[in-house]
Amino acid sequence: QVQVVESGGGLVQAGGSPRLSCTVSGAPFASYTAGWFRQVPGKEHEGISCISGDGATTYYADSVKGRFTLSRDNAKRTLYLQMNSLEAEDTAMYYCVATPSYIKGPQRLCTGPTARYWGQGTQVTVSS
Repeated sequence: QVQVVESGGGLVQAGGSPRLSCTVSGAPFASYTAGWFRQVPGKEHEGISCISGDGATTYYADSVKGRFTLSRDNAKRTLYLQMNSLEAEDTAMYYCVATPSYIKGPQRLCTGPTARYWGQGTQVTVSS
């Protein structure tokens, strides 16, 4: 059984730099494209950053490009999202997602409607 567990987040001041982590168990993590979606109540979820199984290819949505950095450590089965220069508009529930690489690469995962596996989400609230 695949489990996706996020950590990090919470209340952060504008301009802050928190890091989200996500651990994936029960699956060959290196064979999975993984990334982060976020959702604000009343809006569709948005794929903000996704990374290939080998970490060589990364996709960023325009809304976070230049501010967020996605990386992964396959030995630790962990995904990291370094968030810098946070803005009020970054307030959202952040979800870690994973999909077998043979199904979707990073851009298709992030720009598509869904992913095979989702975490429970971690709230990030940016205070001004």
